[in-house]
Amino acid sequence: MIDIKFLRENPEVVKQNIRNKFQDRKLGLVDEVIELDAKARALQTEADELRAKKNSTSKQIGALMAKGAKEEAEKVKAEVASISARIAELEPLEAELAEKIKKDMMTIPNIIDPSVPIGKDDSENVEIEKFGEPLVPDFEIPYHTEIMEKLHGIDLDAARKVAGNGFYYLMGDIARLHSAMTAYGRDFMINRGFTYCIPPFMIRSEVVTGVMSFDEMDAMMYKIEGEDLYLIGTSEHSMIGKFIDTINDESTLPITLTSYSPCFRKEKGAHGIEERGVYRIHQFEKQEMIVICKPEESMEWYEKLWQNTVDFFRSLDVPVRTLECCSGDLADLKVKSCDVEAWSPRQKKYFEVGSCSNLGDAQARRLRIRVKDANGNKYFAHTLNNTCVAPPRMLIAFLENNLQADGSVLIPKALQPYMGGQTVIRP
Repeated sequence: MIDIKFLRENPEVVKQNIRNKFQDRKLGLVDEVIELDAKARALQTEADELRAKKNSTSKQIGALMAKGAKEEAEKVKAEVASISARIAELEPLEAELAEKIKKDMMTIPNIIDPSVPIGKDDSENVEIEKFGEPLVPDFEIPYHTEIMEKLHGIDLDAARKVAGNGFYYLMGDIARLHSAMTAYGRDFMINRGFTYCIPPFMIRSEVVTGVMSFDEMDAMMYKIEGEDLYLIGTSEHSMIGKFIDTINDESTLPITLTSYSPCFRKEKGAHGIEERGVYRIHQFEKQEMIVICKPEESMEWYEKLWQNTVDFFRSLDVPVRTLECCSGDLADLKVKSCDVEAWSPRQKKYFEVGSCSNLGDAQARRLRIRVKDANGNKYFAHTLNNTCVAPPRMLIAFLENNLQADGSVLIPKALQPYMGGQTVIRP
């Protein structure tokens, strides 16, 4: 959510930003907010003046009564009652306008960074850099679930009977490998100075609307029937929510956290949910990174965060590349974002395994996360998030890149301590 003062003073900048994101349907919201804001400020001015008049007029009543001017005092009482009645009329109108403005402001996309490439959708994202040599072995690599099935590591049919499409049972060495990746991701981030956290896996609606746009909320979140609770789609949601309504001393920044959680997503409108695999699913686990920092440091942290993911994957000998998200592929709260993609020898292309985002002060403004400097001045923090590892997708990349011709899978040194010293998984 952008600053309404900025919108008021720079309406054309806000409109051009909407055009750059190819969301022309939202252009009318800018003029609507300006009109509603003018009405709201006029109402507030009238209400404030009436409240001041009511206070000064009310003070006259006691003085008049003390002088015995009862008749005059009654006239003043009537005037105060009239003022009170008008204030009572204005207050619900003020609340109604404030709610309309808030809804519009939460729908208008955040101002993207000037470095973001302009493009309509993810097909126009821009490759930044490749890390590691993408190789294709001289034997055929099966689909990832076939590899897992030969290792007795997955049961999709049973999961489909129990929960439907988009779920899975992981078993044996594959289940252990999944947990090993999460544990290794945890320790990897701790060793980089991040504090480990396990957050709530459900959050209230105020937090949901504070961390994401309405469109994202509709497409992703599962609501708990009859309660003001949602299952989280990523631990970023509850981790950023941890700081709702807080004033943080500037000396404590940056706050760097790494969090583990299961994640639940409807994947509404997504293609491939029926596909026999674990790429796009309703339930998965993830190790996340969260940073809360000063505005002038957020781009520096953005660069550090995506590099952490690249380093993590390279420590497991998985080739990756980074991809700059274009304007049309950015979620509404994001200032800048890039995807980390892993190499798939089977498909002979890269696929997304993580996403790094700088959200500027959008989440902080919605959730009222402020910082107080040494002089007592307050400002909104900047928030960032990034995937360290989401094991289901990591499993695909890992298995394909470590598969041997005999069907066995090599375990790199970094993971061996988390696998009880095991160096290979055999059919």
